[in-house]
Amino acid sequence: MAAAAPRPTSRRALLRAAACGAAGLALPRLATVGFAAEGIAAMPIAPDLTLLTGAGGNVLVLATAAGKALIDSGAADRADDLLAAVDALPGGPVEALLNTHWHLEQVGGNEALGRAGARIVAHEKTRIRLRTGYYRPEQDRYEQPLPAAAVPTESFHTTHETTVGGRRIECGYLLEAHTDGDIFVAFPHANVIAVGDVVSPVRDPVLDWFGGGWLGGRVDSLALLLARSDAETRFVPSYGPVVGRAEVQAEHDLLLELFERMVERVRLGESAEDMLAAGILDGLGRSFDDPAALLYALHKGFWAHHNKLTHDIV
Repeated sequence: MAAAAPRPTSRRALLRAAACGAAGLALPRLATVGFAAEGIAAMPIAPDLTLLTGAGGNVLVLATAAGKALIDSGAADRADDLLAAVDALPGGPVEALLNTHWHLEQVGGNEALGRAGARIVAHEKTRIRLRTGYYRPEQDRYEQPLPAAAVPTESFHTTHETTVGGRRIECGYLLEAHTDGDIFVAFPHANVIAVGDVVSPVRDPVLDWFGGGWLGGRVDSLALLLARSDAETRFVPSYGPVVGRAEVQAEHDLLLELFERMVERVRLGESAEDMLAAGILDGLGRSFDDPAALLYALHKGFWAHHNKLTHDIV
């Protein structure tokens, strides 16, 4: 039987190879996995850091000769393709997985990686959510607990440090920024910080009000990220491209302005519909795909923190 013809190299792969060569970076060997990683794209952002997209939320991979670390594990229905793409990267096996929060498109590959021996690191509230399950009000149902192999094996409350392949990884809590269990994951050697869904360059900011996120926490967390960064820092969000400090500053300033516009209106009892009709989103310098849904979530989050609005709130 004649050997199968080799799969043609895509134009995207050729462009990626040219870009990597120009930057002096090692090219991820995704071509070696053939159809197994279909739809997974790889973009080197440092000599040992690669961004994988197309598996649900973004997945950042630290690849060293001694082992790999993953930041988030994508959606469950893309886990096989993601793992094939990770295996195709140079370096040792996956040693550690760090979850930026507990939403399903960030933890879908946890079980497979946990069964393969990776230690899973997350905030304690993420560990609790994944171990016990949680209610989803938009669907009026409970999300069932994940299998034991998918639950974080290491957790922390404020800060955490670990190493993989001699590279230091620093983690910190982002209090109530998007959920109640958000963290950043920093790679000091590359000046790169993975921030989960706390930065939203292409999507409307998502604040899971029932899961503990609110606008005040988002503004404070963006300020924290700005304080520990410089002009050269790159931020990796859960969705969309890698961005710089200027984009994070712009998002912080926009959301701070929105917070200041909303706080008194919430205190006076206005609804999200009242605020939308009054044009509270006008002049912010950014349009939103679903302004009504955004304001609904922000409004619900404010009332979960009503005791923090002003000193004389009733």
